[in-house]
Amino acid sequence: MSDASLSNATIRPDEAAHFGALAAEWWDPSGSSAMLHKLNPVRLRFIREAIDVHWGGDIESVRPLLGKAALDVGCGAGLVCEPLARMGAEVTGVDAAPQNTQAAALHSEGAGLDIRYIPGELSMLGLGQFDLVTCLEVIEHVADKPAFLATLADRLAPGGLMILSTPNKTVASRALLIGAAEAVGAIPRGTHHWDDFVTPEELGDLLSDAGLSMDEPKGISWRPDKGLHLSGDLGLNYIATVSRK
Repeated sequence: MSDASLSNATIRPDEAAHFGALAAEWWDPSGSSAMLHKLNPVRLRFIREAIDVHWGGDIESVRPLLGKAALDVGCGAGLVCEPLARMGAEVTGVDAAPQNTQAAALHSEGAGLDIRYIPGELSMLGLGQFDLVTCLEVIEHVADKPAFLATLADRLAPGGLMILSTPNKTVASRALLIGAAEAVGAIPRGTHHWDDFVTPEELGDLLSDAGLSMDEPKGISWRPDKGLHLSGDLGLNYIATVSRK
């Protein structure tokens, strides 16, 4: 369940290779990224509400990000970048695996969307600052989390909005995301390493050290009758808005 692959300083090379190998199937809703396709509408619902609340825009507008610059870190093949572009943003997607940014660029071109995709290590790219920074299902793959979050903080413009999501470090996440999901093929084997998961409390402390403040997170839960959905249960996965202190 990851859009991630950062690179040298923050992510292990074998992880970048793992996600790059999935690039060709990223947009196939029944392929190796099928879980992401189920997760994406849930994340986008949260993102849209967060945008409306943060900037106080028209909740009926189809382009609430018009005039704003957005950065998606660990963008994979663009599952989040494309909706952000349709919401009016000038979008940049960064990923460590060149296979992913190539697949993303081809797909967005076919969709008639002007999105800038850049492979490489975020801290080495000198991209400047963005009104919106998204980093979804990435932190759990990062080796040096304090350094990575400091880089994310540098990319966030004053008054901007950051949105993060990641699995919680719980017995439930180990059992479902690694044990069950990988066993049945819902998530490719080797995608997650439970020791790298972080709790909301741990993430809040790391963000605070980077000069950022995390709002109360929402859970992304799963039930047989509802599938993946936003809830108050943080046991499996959580998503939160972040801003400068």
